This record gives sequence, C-alpha cells and structure tokens, in this order.
Amino acid sequence: MDYKQILTDIARAIVDDPDQVNVTQTEEENEVTLVLTVAENDTGKVIGHHGKIAKAIRSLLKAAGNTCGKHIIVEIE
Repeated sequence: MDYKQILTDIARAIVDDPDQVNVTQTEEENEVTLVLTVAENDTGKVIGHHGKIAKAIRSLLKAAGNTCGKHIIVEIE
C-alpha cells in the first residue's frame, strides 16, 4: 500500500497551495514514518482546530497500516 500517496492526496485536498505539499517516507521493519511538509500558511489547515484534522489523518493512516500489519507514524512540519 502506498501510504505516502494517501497522505499526499489528503493534504492536497485540504491546503490552499497543493504544490507545496511534500511527504517523505522512511520505513524500518514494521514501522513507517511519514513526514508531511506544507506551506507555512497552510500548517494550521492541516493541523485543524485543537488538532482535530491531524488526529483524523493519523487515524486514517493507522487504519490503513493495520490492514498490512504496519505501524504508521505521521509527523507534520
């Protein structure tokens, strides 16, 4: 499963400047770390009010990872 593409598609749908969305992926055994970088003005949109959007994104990717036995970590910069 392409977790990087999933996160990229979600972030591009939320932000005002989709060209500035960048996701890097590192994988070690059963752990996948995704680092999401967006334009400075869009950081608040990705995090959301009290972190609700970020929590929802993490929940979606965690569920996707569980189907393949992977632990997904999403970091937002």
